Amino acid sequence: MSRWLHRGYAGCVYAFLYLPLVVVAVFSFNSSKYSLAWKGFTLDWYVRLWQNSGLMTTAFNSLLIAAASATLATLLGTVAAFVLHRYRFPGRRTLFGTLFVMMMSPDIVIALSLLLLFLALSLPLGFSTLLLAHTVLCVPFVATTVFSRFVGFPDDLVDAARDLGAGEYQVFRHIVLPLASPAVAGGWLLSFTLSLDDVIISFFTTGPDFEVLPLRIYSMVRLGIKPDVNALCVVMMAVTVTALVLSKHLLKEKK
Repeated sequence: MSRWLHRGYAGCVYAFLYLPLVVVAVFSFNSSKYSLAWKGFTLDWYVRLWQNSGLMTTAFNSLLIAAASATLATLLGTVAAFVLHRYRFPGRRTLFGTLFVMMMSPDIVIALSLLLLFLALSLPLGFSTLLLAHTVLCVPFVATTVFSRFVGFPDDLVDAARDLGAGEYQVFRHIVLPLASPAVAGGWLLSFTLSLDDVIISFFTTGPDFEVLPLRIYSMVRLGIKPDVNALCVVMMAVTVTALVLSKHLLKEKK
C-alpha cells in the first residue's frame, strides 16, 4: 500500500510539472487555428514557422546571444573557480559568497541594476548590452559548477607540474582544463540554456533594433495563443532539454 501511495504521489507531482508542456506540444499539431478543440493532426505550423523569416532572424539572434554569452561566462567562471579554489587571499570568502547572492537575486533586481548601469555609462541598448547582461547572469552558475569539480581535484599534479618548471598558464592549460572539462562543458550548456530562456533581463537590457526569441513569443501571446506559437515553444523546449541532458551527462562522475 505504501509503495502505491509513493508512486501515486510521484505521478501527481510529475503531472503537475510536465502536463502543461505536454498540452503545448499536443496543440502544436492541431489543425485548428483559433479553437482549442482538436480538429486533426497537421505539421503545417512547423512548416510556417520555418518559412517565417522574421522569426528565423529572431531565433538566430537568440542563438547568437546564448552562444556568445555562454562562451564568455565559461571563460570568466572557469578562471574565477580556479582562483577561488587554488589561492587564499583577503576577501576570498566574500567574493565566493557574492556568487550565491547573484544566483539567488531576483531577475528583476539584476535587470534594473544593469539597466541603470548601462544608462549611467551612456551605452546604447542593443546587442552589446544584452551580451554583457547575459554574461553577468551566467558567470555565477559556471563558477559554482566548475568549483564543485575542483573540490576533489588532485592538487599533487599541479605541484608536480610546477616542480618540473611549468608556468601558471601551462598548468591551467594542460592539467586543470582537461580534468575539469566535463564541468566546463556542463557550465557552458547550462549558461546557454539560461540565456536562451531569459525574458526579464532581456526585456530591460536590449534595444528596439535587436530582438530575441523569448521577447518575440511574449509579444505574440499578448494577442492570443496560436498554434504557430505552440510550435515555436516546442522547438525551444527541445533545444533546452537537449542542452540540459548533455549538461547532466557531462557533469556525471565517471567511475
